[in-house]
Amino acid sequence: MTPELTVLALAALLQAAQFTLMAIAANLELGPSKTLSPRDHSRLGKPLVELVGDKTGRLIRAMNNHFEGLILFTIAVVLVTLGDKGTGLSAICAWTYLGARILYVPAYYFGLSPWRSLIWFVGFLSTMLMIVSALI
Repeated sequence: MTPELTVLALAALLQAAQFTLMAIAANLELGPSKTLSPRDHSRLGKPLVELVGDKTGRLIRAMNNHFEGLILFTIAVVLVTLGDKGTGLSAICAWTYLGARILYVPAYYFGLSPWRSLIWFVGFLSTMLMIVSALI
């Protein structure tokens, strides 16, 4: 398996871990009667993310942010892998992306500003460099 595919697999496991953290926090805070419901507006009164406290809300937003970032990173890995464009640079970028995503969760959870945004940018830039390198 290429380094980029290995990192993609680890990033998917990170996403699962983020989902688990968020689900545990939301269930502890709201109880299963709300989290197991269909979450209709008529039942809850507002979106689930608006019913939880700040830190659980941050876990939800960090998880959703990783879903968004993971889409672009997956595209980058597919381009590098299927295009046979894997290099040392693409491997470094992939590992940098994963490191940034790991650091992003506690940075967001603890409200570390502007570090959260800078960490996000490092992951985004790494992904874009992978895509550009696949085109060259």
